[in-house]
Amino acid sequence: MQRTDERRDQQRSDAISRDGERDADSLLSSNPRDDHVSNGEGRLRRALPSVPSLLRPSFSVRSFLVVLALLVVGVVAGGAIPLIGAVGQFLGLFVAAFAIGVVGSRARYLEVGLAGAIAAGAAFVLGTLTSVFAPVAVGILADYGVAIAGVGTGTGLLASLLGHYFGRDLRDGLTREV
Repeated sequence: MQRTDERRDQQRSDAISRDGERDADSLLSSNPRDDHVSNGEGRLRRALPSVPSLLRPSFSVRSFLVVLALLVVGVVAGGAIPLIGAVGQFLGLFVAAFAIGVVGSRARYLEVGLAGAIAAGAAFVLGTLTSVFAPVAVGILADYGVAIAGVGTGTGLLASLLGHYFGRDLRDGLTREV
């Protein structure tokens, strides 16, 4: 009984030491019978469905913040292009997500999608606020703010996911053996 506790503690410390993050599967003992005998949690773990590792999203806060910063730079750079305005913001978002897809070693659809939606939604609302006379802009945002943010967020999500997908596709084509 004590050997099982020591083995489980070792597995937990190994799981925590990897990348400083806890992996849910590694925290679960490899033998559910050991858990049942030692602390009674084995029945619950066996009753819950396990999600295959390919379907389990791996969200990293650090990569999300880096991706968010890069996508904000892409939105600002795209919005700085004269004559195309808001379309340039989404083009900059697409290009930045494309570059992340090409350069990154892992697919980060969750981080890129969330960061793209946040960056584009904020840029769309701020663009509306600064493009119209201030009292009128406040009234427009009060009446249609949720719709304006929704359009910006949805379009940003779509542009960033498409950019990341095409970047990953190009990377796959460049790295695959012929």
